[in-house]
Amino acid sequence: MPGEHGDKATRARSFGAAAEAYERARPGYPDEAVDWLLPEGARTVLDLGAGTGKLTRALVARGLEVVAVEPLREMRERLAATLPEVRAVPGTAEEIPLPDDSVDAITVAQAWHWVDPERATAEAARVLRPGGTLGLIWNRRDERVDWVVRLTEVMGSAEVEVMDMSAVEIGPPFGTTQSFVTDWQRPMDVDLLVEMAASRSYVITATPRRRAKILDGVRRTVEADPHLGTEFDLPYETYCYRAALP
Repeated sequence: MPGEHGDKATRARSFGAAAEAYERARPGYPDEAVDWLLPEGARTVLDLGAGTGKLTRALVARGLEVVAVEPLREMRERLAATLPEVRAVPGTAEEIPLPDDSVDAITVAQAWHWVDPERATAEAARVLRPGGTLGLIWNRRDERVDWVVRLTEVMGSAEVEVMDMSAVEIGPPFGTTQSFVTDWQRPMDVDLLVEMAASRSYVITATPRRRAKILDGVRRTVEADPHLGTEFDLPYETYCYRAALP
């Protein structure tokens, strides 16, 4: 229901208050998804809306020259502490602080649903070199698994978890949007899962009573399932999209 989790802009800004929890608890991205996003021969990549660097580190590990753009100071500081070799600068998808034709690829991890897509697409096209690609990626809990459905019932869903992923299109001036989906599992324990839930924007901005109810419900869901134990795998589906400039 619209507005169920409060004002979108307020929630987008809320991540700064939970930067440490975000870094510890949020998942990274599977190698096959990262490799699929990157065009052959890419050397310079802009990680847009980089957060604490969950995707950035995978780009650095591939020997790429990476610039991270992130609007929230707390997130940038956490990224800089982990990846001092990366230039991390303030900015948004709608106002990218880079010159024209300056990067080979742009990646946007878990963030495109926060942006104005028309303005962000135009800015991405401006800073990309001809033939460069814009790549979008989202992790989603795999709700084909019964206990994950029960988890969602107590934890709630963010925008990305109710998006129609088959309808994602990057749009002009980019060419055809290609897509790729992969399944994977992340080793977890209940404390990490609770902390991950606590890093969600609608939990950060909830009333203390509502927040406590959600987090207690997450813990109870795991502890009530005899098949999970103290350590378990959280299944994900990772959705990837890319489109190239002419």
